Amino acid sequence: MLDGGPHVDRLGHRDLRVVYTPLHGVGGAVVLGLLEDAGFGPVHVVAEQAAPDPAFPTVAFPNPEEPGAMDLALALAAEVDADLVIANDPDADRLALAAPVTDAHGVRTWRMLSGDAVGTLLGAHAMPALHAAGRSAANSVVSSPQLAALAEAKGVTHHVTLTGFKWISRAPDLGFGYEEALGYCVDPDMVRDKDGITAALMAAELAAALKAQGRGLTDALADVDAVTGAMPSAQVSVRVADLSLIARTMTALRQQAPATLAGEPVTVRRDLAAGGDGLPPTDALLFATDSGTRVLVRPSGTEPKLKCYLGTRDADPAAAAERLEALRAEVTALVGG
Repeated sequence: MLDGGPHVDRLGHRDLRVVYTPLHGVGGAVVLGLLEDAGFGPVHVVAEQAAPDPAFPTVAFPNPEEPGAMDLALALAAEVDADLVIANDPDADRLALAAPVTDAHGVRTWRMLSGDAVGTLLGAHAMPALHAAGRSAANSVVSSPQLAALAEAKGVTHHVTLTGFKWISRAPDLGFGYEEALGYCVDPDMVRDKDGITAALMAAELAAALKAQGRGLTDALADVDAVTGAMPSAQVSVRVADLSLIARTMTALRQQAPATLAGEPVTVRRDLAAGGDGLPPTDALLFATDSGTRVLVRPSGTEPKLKCYLGTRDADPAAAAERLEALRAEVTALVGG
């Protein structure tokens, strides 16, 4: 991987029970061998989704983010008591993770991690190597600002780009980049694009190292929160049959921005169509408060959807999560989600 940067060595067996699904795609032909070569195991494959099948018979839509797409993988994780669930989308350029969480009664369940959470975890794991090599981190403007906050604390240069890896990959001195839609570039010297295969290897290495310490991915997220404050994120999407509804909503928000977000005054109103702050012009609006609560609204570039990216920030994770839920309800009402 990148010179002076994160890499995965062949160190023999590492104790990590992994559940893997390629979601009827091509990832299984490569990922399983790589995990085995790197010493991770045992790996339990979701048998019903192991073989490439363009009909995608077990899912409504072959995207790990879609409701129900990960049900078989999570059921297998419960059956084998997995330490990590790894999923690729069918062409294996995206990565999804689920991690175990044990409640106060000792009951273990598996929590799907958001794209922002995975991006922050992998970025935090890469941060010491990025600092040593003088490389930068980057993420898209719709992704959480938590990686930027962590990079600032660790003395690593960070860049915010427009959405898409055609922009992220151009960040100067890039060593790690991500976007919240499950895309991660963990080794730009090898693959200067999103790649779910190399990202899966890094995720397995991180999970195995944490397990050896008696910890897990949620503990690592808490470590980042301790540095930056908790910065949970969410998304509200509105699918439309009439595309003109999206343009009308954007116009209405430009003409009358929300005065408050989750009860806090809006102090930042940016129309990204004007460009600025190093970003080329794009059809998006950003609203934020002094505490770090924020909403970015833009039309989807690939689907008939209006997308709203939400985030909050608080030293108290519970308070940040509560504010995020209030923000989600408020934005849903605002845009008709």
